[in-house]
This record gives sequence, C-alpha cells and structure tokens, in this order.
Amino acid sequence: MVDDAITMDIMNGMKLIGFLSQKLQQEIQAKPEAYPFQEILYCNIGNPQSLVLALCDHPAILAKSETQALFSADSIEQARKILDQIPRRATGAYSHSQGIKGLRDTIAAAIEARDSFPADPNDIFMTDGASPAVHMMMQSLIKSEKDGILCPIPQYPLYSASIALHGGTLVPYYLDEATGWGLEVSELKKQLQEAKSNGITVRALVVINPGNPTRQVLAEENQKAIVEFCKEEGLVLLADEVYQENVYVPEKKFHSFKKVARSMGYGEKDIHLVSFQSVSKGYYGECGKRGGYMEVTGFGADVREHIYKLASVNLCSNITGQILASLVMSPPK
Repeated sequence: MVDDAITMDIMNGMKLIGFLSQKLQQEIQAKPEAYPFQEILYCNIGNPQSLVLALCDHPAILAKSETQALFSADSIEQARKILDQIPRRATGAYSHSQGIKGLRDTIAAAIEARDSFPADPNDIFMTDGASPAVHMMMQSLIKSEKDGILCPIPQYPLYSASIALHGGTLVPYYLDEATGWGLEVSELKKQLQEAKSNGITVRALVVINPGNPTRQVLAEENQKAIVEFCKEEGLVLLADEVYQENVYVPEKKFHSFKKVARSMGYGEKDIHLVSFQSVSKGYYGECGKRGGYMEVTGFGADVREHIYKLASVNLCSNITGQILASLVMSPPK
C-alpha cells in the first residue's frame, strides 16, 4: 500500500508538472514578452537524451555561461566527449559507413560491462533503428524461396515481412501460451525437420527476447538449449534484444544471448550470432530518431566484408540516431 501511494504521488506530480509546463507554453505563445525565455524543454518525461543532443547539435552553446545552469554537468561532459568523436564535430556530416568509431567504442564498452565478456567495436554496425539491420541480415542469408528462417509465432511482423521481401520462406515455430509463451527446443526441431522434408534449407533462427507481443523473458537454461540447438544445426542466431529494458517482474532477468553463449564456453568460431538493439523501445521510446545497431559475431572476414558493403550502400546511418544509440547503452548518469 505504501509503494502504491508513493507511485500515485509521483504520477500525480508528473501530471501537474506536465500541466503547468503546457500552460506556461501557451502563455508564452500568447504573450512572448511576458517571460525572459521563449521555449520550454520538457524534462519531466524521462528524456535526458534531448539535453545531450541539444548540445551536440548546437555546440556553440557549450561556451556560454548560461549553459552551466541549464544543463547538468554530466550532460555537458558527455556532449563534449561525443563531439570530440565526430569528424569535424558536426552532426550533419556523413560518418564511417559502419558508424562513428568513438560511439562504437562506447557501445562495445557498455556491452562488455553488461555481459562481463569482451566486446569489439569492429563488431558493431550502426543502423537507422533495428529494422534496417534485420533487413541487411535477411538480404545476406536469403538467396531464394528455398532458404528458410525459423521465426516465432506470434511475432513482431517485421520478420515475416522482411523474409517475404527478400524472397525467402518463413518457417514458423509456435510459442506455447500455456507455459507463459515458452520456447520449446522440441518445437524448433520439429519445424526444422518439416522444412527440410519440404526442400527448405533453414539458414537462421529468430528469437525475440524479451518477447513481442508475448512479453515473455526466457530463462537462462532455455537460452542455453537454444544456443546448443543453433550450434548443432549450424544456424545463425538472430537475437532481437531491443526490449531488454522492458523487464518489470522482479524474478525475471534479461540475459543477452552473447553472454549466455560465452558463459557456455562458445567463442567466435563456435556460433554465428547477431544481436539487435534499438533506441525505439525500452523506456527511451525515441523511435522517430531512428537509432540502433547490430553486434555481428562469429562470421568470417568474407561475410563481414559483405555486410560492410551493404552498410555502405546508404553511406551511413543518421548521426543523431548514432548518438542516441550510444546514450541508450551509456546514458547520462
């Protein structure tokens, strides 16, 4: 009851702040000369990234004395660090096709801190959200309708759509609602064998964890069984982990598939793994900024070169999205 009361007080406080700020914005629009400022930056809705982005997009204000009062010291420090990593300190310029090296360094360090296993910035490909990364991998994996991708049902429709777009075949595996939408390896084996009997060569397994729309969080033992299955069958494991911050049940805990695979003793040469992350989900919700990345591990130099060529077609992902992707993994403290 006490926790509920505190939560209600916080929510009411946020509503009040939102109401007052909107009322103030309307007064400014009606009578601009009434206040010594003309714009309100909304910070009551969990948007610290906008502070850092503002400093990166208009670095001239970093030199102004008023900035120290308007922005947190951490945001200012982080903005300076990010700008130093960007060529010509300009967020409007193209970057390396794989993404700004300094930002990839930040993401790799954050992955390493999260998983307690090494991460290489050269494994990181920055993309305009997770969706282009998924399309790049489907384009790389699928040659014809004889190539299949194991995909969960129910699933986020990006996967069925991208498989169809690139001319492949969706090989469904069904999550069990009765067991909390669990993923049974026996179901994977059944669908794999059925696909093979129909002349389909299954190339990869898609796992969405935490799940969408099922909201399940896989147990670590379940993940180990999935990793073992992919290793035995020679499948690429496509791990959609964009909901990793959306875990609200105390007894549930997110573990990345890379962490699970490494804890099993499997290294780069043992399993092909691609992990997707995005700024669109979690508590960030910055979907319109189109920021994301994929971590590509376990592939040879020829495959990596192919993926890099695909990334180069669009020159680079947008710089604002790259900055946000780094902030999602290493936010202002």
